[in-house]
Amino acid sequence: MEHTVQLTGVLEPRGAWTAKGCTIARTLDVISTRSAFLILREAFYGTTRFDDFAERAKLSEPVTAARLKELVEHGLLVREDYREAGQRTRQRYRLTDKGADLFPALVALMQWGDRWLDERGGPVELRHRDCGEPVALELRCAAGHSVTPDELDLGVREVGARAPRA
Repeated sequence: MEHTVQLTGVLEPRGAWTAKGCTIARTLDVISTRSAFLILREAFYGTTRFDDFAERAKLSEPVTAARLKELVEHGLLVREDYREAGQRTRQRYRLTDKGADLFPALVALMQWGDRWLDERGGPVELRHRDCGEPVALELRCAAGHSVTPDELDLGVREVGARAPRA
């Protein structure tokens, strides 16, 4: 099986253009490090406090501080003040809608690792709370068909057209 998309229109032949303005490259400019992915993982698992991010992601305090600052600057996390009774005001971090939209990307990485890096399937799994069944990420077209890379065409987006929202 061929595991590539088919280039169409002005994108064919491949040598005739470059991936200028590529959103994959631009996304990696925002989440450019392993530590950023691990902090996002922890945020999805409910971590909110600086010390907990550092401990759970096994990062040094300077690295944790740098990554949290970057993720806040890019709008993936928001920093909020909170105060527990009898304590000083502290800050916690929570995912924004922009940050939460990255969840499928992290699930895709987890699913790939479960398949290719651990013959037992990895130490944890996602289950649908309502029915208890395991969750799997897959590509679907707007009509609901499951698709593989060899069934996809890559073309130039029409001017003014927005990317589909899941």
